[in-house]
Amino acid sequence: MPRHVLFICTQNRLRSPTAEQVFADWPGIETQSAGLGHDANVPVSPEVLAWSDLIFVMEKAHRSKLSAKFQKYLGGKRVICLDIPDQYDFMEPALVQLLRQKVTRFLPGSG
Repeated sequence: MPRHVLFICTQNRLRSPTAEQVFADWPGIETQSAGLGHDANVPVSPEVLAWSDLIFVMEKAHRSKLSAKFQKYLGGKRVICLDIPDQYDFMEPALVQLLRQKVTRFLPGSG
């Protein structure tokens, strides 16, 4: 059974959709992305949090906001902050490289 990995940023336009796409073909996982901003392309919801086994946020502020708004849906889920600032374009090579560096070790089959 695949692990469900959720990537979260603010608007769900650049960083988290890039991460979703970069790891979409990773064996043993399924990916989704969402945003915490009020006008995010795909807003974070209780449903997407229930679906996820592992959650990556791009900044510490995202982790704080996620906890503040959705604490009751996070029970026991691991939330990992990647510390990736909002300074990259969608699928920008530097962002892809950073994501591979920071995310891969947490995924099944990486070690």
